[in-house]
Amino acid sequence: MRVALVTESFPPDVNGVAHCALETARHLVRRGHDPLVIAPLGGAAPASGSQERPCPVVRVPSMPLPGYPQVRIALPGRRLSAALAEHRPDLVHLASPFVLGARAMAAAARLRVPAVAVYQTDLGRYARTYLGGGGAAAWRRIKAVHAAADRTLAPSSAALRDLTEHGVPRVHLWPRGVDSERFHPGRRDAVLRSSLVAGRELLVGYVGRLAPEKDVRLLAETSRLPGVRTVVVGDGPSAAGLRTALPEVRFMGRRTGDELARIHASLDVFVHTGPYETFCQTVQEAMASGVPVVAPRAGGPVDLVDHGRTGLLVTPGDGAAFRDAVRFLGGSAELRARYGAAARGAVAERTWAAVGDLLLGHYEAVLGDRTAVAA
Repeated sequence: MRVALVTESFPPDVNGVAHCALETARHLVRRGHDPLVIAPLGGAAPASGSQERPCPVVRVPSMPLPGYPQVRIALPGRRLSAALAEHRPDLVHLASPFVLGARAMAAAARLRVPAVAVYQTDLGRYARTYLGGGGAAAWRRIKAVHAAADRTLAPSSAALRDLTEHGVPRVHLWPRGVDSERFHPGRRDAVLRSSLVAGRELLVGYVGRLAPEKDVRLLAETSRLPGVRTVVVGDGPSAAGLRTALPEVRFMGRRTGDELARIHASLDVFVHTGPYETFCQTVQEAMASGVPVVAPRAGGPVDLVDHGRTGLLVTPGDGAAFRDAVRFLGGSAELRARYGAAARGAVAERTWAAVGDLLLGHYEAVLGDRTAVAA
């Protein structure tokens, strides 16, 4: 199968859309298919290693999103249409379509090629956060793009519900995979943990982008708990302000690969504060690492965290609720071990290979429907 994977972000970008697009391309190659990636040209030079380029990648001109330069917006041009025409895809896969994806949807319609749109980012809330408004307009665009797709794939029940309530048709569930070999309890590093915990008893960590919608400031009360050391891994537009607002927190910057896996596994409790996650991959990586999770009772984490068994779900936006949940888990190493083991068991089989095969099932269903209509 020839697949054009059109994505709003791709490595060297570090975010959920880029990572999922990369894993999708890798899986297509492993299963003997012929993918082409089309993505915005980033501010940094694309990585040249084979791990980051499992297939040909076409870059289109882009500009940074105002207020968040790490996010790139594709500019109009002929490169997209030319790449699609040259690749002659059987199907177009649109990863978090908004700007580049919308143009690819139109191009696919002209070529009479079916399209699968993968919803990954709550762009309505992004518009309100970074552009000072426009949430309703963003949802109108999301609906227009996804309604033109043969099938929309949502990563969680909350995302599926949002899409359906906004009038998007033909929505199906497709979760995200996790590298359960890399993110593994065996990565726990006693020396690393000792250096991070700095003489305290409990190591609590957040991993993710540092941006307004992530509500990382809610870690203030947790960071002041006696005996607790809080670390934050990640970067983004809020980094400087958070360093000032959270003086008790150790900020580690962006970490990736095996180093990130060691940090995850060396935590005693993982905390994610953002209430607007369509999935929340870092929660799943923490669970695969055998670490109990505290997360908001909202969005993607509701599907991932089994409250009272693999972690705790708390009221979104309530810093005291996060603090109390951490304090509860911090009171019993046996409880943390039991939650962590259950968390590992809940996600260990949700590999990218397994999830990738589910995606191929969606592709086949779409192609089958097109064939039936043509007949």
